[in-house]
Amino acid sequence: MSSLVPRIKELAAMYAGDTINDRRYLHANPELSFEEFNTCKYVAEKLRSFGIETQEGVADTGVVGLIKGRNPEKKIIALRADMDALPIVEANEVPYKSKNVGVMHACGHDVHTSSLLGSARILQEVRDSFEGTIKLVFQPGEEKIPGGASLMIKAGVLQNPAPVNIIGQHVMPSIPAGKVGFRSGMYMASADEIYVTVKGKGGHAAMPDKNIDPILIASHIIIALQQIVSRNCDPKLPCVLSFGKFIANGATNVVPNEVKIEGTFRTLDEKWRKDAHTKMKKMAECIAEGMGGECEFTVLNGYPYLRNEPELTGRLKSFATDFLGEENVVDLDLWMASEDFAYYTQQIDACFYRLGVRNEAKGIISGVHTPTFDIEESALETGSGLMAWLAVNELGS
Repeated sequence: MSSLVPRIKELAAMYAGDTINDRRYLHANPELSFEEFNTCKYVAEKLRSFGIETQEGVADTGVVGLIKGRNPEKKIIALRADMDALPIVEANEVPYKSKNVGVMHACGHDVHTSSLLGSARILQEVRDSFEGTIKLVFQPGEEKIPGGASLMIKAGVLQNPAPVNIIGQHVMPSIPAGKVGFRSGMYMASADEIYVTVKGKGGHAAMPDKNIDPILIASHIIIALQQIVSRNCDPKLPCVLSFGKFIANGATNVVPNEVKIEGTFRTLDEKWRKDAHTKMKKMAECIAEGMGGECEFTVLNGYPYLRNEPELTGRLKSFATDFLGEENVVDLDLWMASEDFAYYTQQIDACFYRLGVRNEAKGIISGVHTPTFDIEESALETGSGLMAWLAVNELGS
């Protein structure tokens, strides 16, 4: 396979301009989760123009392509990219700024999609050099529960033909462009959404004895719930409980009837995850009752934890080192963010690695999910070439 390194690098460089144009088109025309109809059509048309067998409309807005090498039944692997954008108003002043006000590719899914398109084009050209089949999975709805990955799995993306493993790539703004990162084993957290309604009895703020103050009750609940993490969770298990929304629609002299709270709970242990849900609900309800109010406590189960299969990840890291050089392959820390790629990791062997997109000299340093997120576009050549290289080597392993 080593003889393919120059060829894949040559093709990645040759098509880099087209890959950048694909990314800029997608960035300028973002679509929210499960609304990726134009993106689906764009991706399908691109794959067909490369001569790749393509199915669109999988789970409504997903796309699946098949690249068949010699002896296509020998081994089947999958490559995945997500396609949806976020409800964010873009602040960048660039030629490819979002045309859809209030929608932005602020998590790099435009990069993932265009990079995989670039990889697909390379792999289609070198398909006579490998045995097996590569399944291309362009997935909708990563940013929104229940997660497009779960819907793609239900739609049969891991069947007919069934891949033995799946590889995914995600941008990482803290890593310089030209570098990538890997981590074996547990990598990303589960993520659950918490919705709490605290009910009391509103009234004039000057007469607190006549009211049952839901703001006071809700405040006690938030503080007490932190004990779930600090006093119940095994200190060796990373765990996060954070609240990002607290709505009490009263006034300076008006105590409202109810308060609404929203937050997130994240962990890397499924047993503790389930136990914590029970403990949080009981604690919140008891505090509200003890203070004369009521509490409706709902946990919306989100994505599971993401685990990179160690043997697969070790092989891919070695392949990446051969392709990019040891100095350009770094080790990743645990990350408490979540990803619906985790659903694939629960079904088959999987590896989710990071693509560096940072360029401090150009001021490209913003994190994902921010209105100023952008990338060093040379990373697209790295991303498309590397994923093609990982695929052909994994088929031959």
